[in-house]
Amino acid sequence: MPRPETALIVGASGLVGTAAANSFIAAGWPVITCSRRRPNLVTRNVKHVELDLLDAAACKKAVTDLDDVTHVVYAAVSEVPGLIPGWSDPSQIEANGRMLENLIEPLAQHTSLEHVTILQGTKAYGATVQPMRVPAREHHARVDHPNFYWLHEDYIRRKADQAGFGFTIFRPQLVVGPNHGVVMNLPPVIGAYAAIRHYEGLPFSFPGGAHRVWEAVDVRLVGDACRWAATTKSAQGEIFNLTNGEVFSFRDMWPALAAVLGVTPGRDESISLAEYLPARAGLWSEIVARYGLEPVSIMDLLGESHHYADRCFAYGTTSPAPPMFVSTVKIKRAGFTDVYDSEQSFCHWLGDLIARKVIPRLGT
Repeated sequence: MPRPETALIVGASGLVGTAAANSFIAAGWPVITCSRRRPNLVTRNVKHVELDLLDAAACKKAVTDLDDVTHVVYAAVSEVPGLIPGWSDPSQIEANGRMLENLIEPLAQHTSLEHVTILQGTKAYGATVQPMRVPAREHHARVDHPNFYWLHEDYIRRKADQAGFGFTIFRPQLVVGPNHGVVMNLPPVIGAYAAIRHYEGLPFSFPGGAHRVWEAVDVRLVGDACRWAATTKSAQGEIFNLTNGEVFSFRDMWPALAAVLGVTPGRDESISLAEYLPARAGLWSEIVARYGLEPVSIMDLLGESHHYADRCFAYGTTSPAPPMFVSTVKIKRAGFTDVYDSEQSFCHWLGDLIARKVIPRLGT
């Protein structure tokens, strides 16, 4: 009797990795998680492999205990303090490329690998260096600029052809979910900002700059898309943009976020959250004690996401930026049609953070 298909979720303590693990678990798959620290939001106790992907020898050794793996979701990423500068840093690009190869090379030799999913994003369309085409479509030519996406994509195409496994590449836009202490997730940042403003007797003012319209994707949708792609013929060898299926403005969403958090919105006030929040580490400790929250420091709560927040909220800008809209026609035509309400998604995950006592609900 053939062994069941088994999913290895790499970067499982991160935003997408946790969601992917939970989606495969919900679908009845055997799941193995892999990350430097054990994920704390995976819904079932599963086998975990603690691994530094930059250590090629450790990866080769770990793979000898992963005979059952048939499918991989690779959601690991290495970022540097300050986040944004690292996106074009040659050493960071090289490190991220090496991490993927360190794992897939021995896996492809040691297991009956059937499918690998990797993640990209709108940097694939040159969003950090020039205006994107609207909407950005998966078949558009590459924009030549430094990033690790091309290292990953070119390697996985070559290796898949050589080793005979399938692959899928997703390009999600502004992923929203429950994890704190990660590199790009806004709900913990928004919750901490609301709590500190309330503690200082100040309104929950939108801290950004010029008006901007966004797309986002609930991490549950990303996880489900990864599971869908693992065994769907129309997903093999393809790249898919991935969003909730609508556009939104953070300013228009702000009152709904305030209601969940129990705070009062105020007039816009340009504030760099990358500066404001770390400077109030002591206040955050007082808030943690007062509301009986999980004993998490402000920096362990934020990860690098406060830098991401400044970018998403357009802090320091006075003129609207070019739109960053992607087409999701291709994935819908391939058969994955799930959608989420973006405002409800943000509110849901703020509520989840409150329920887990990571951030406080401040009003009555």
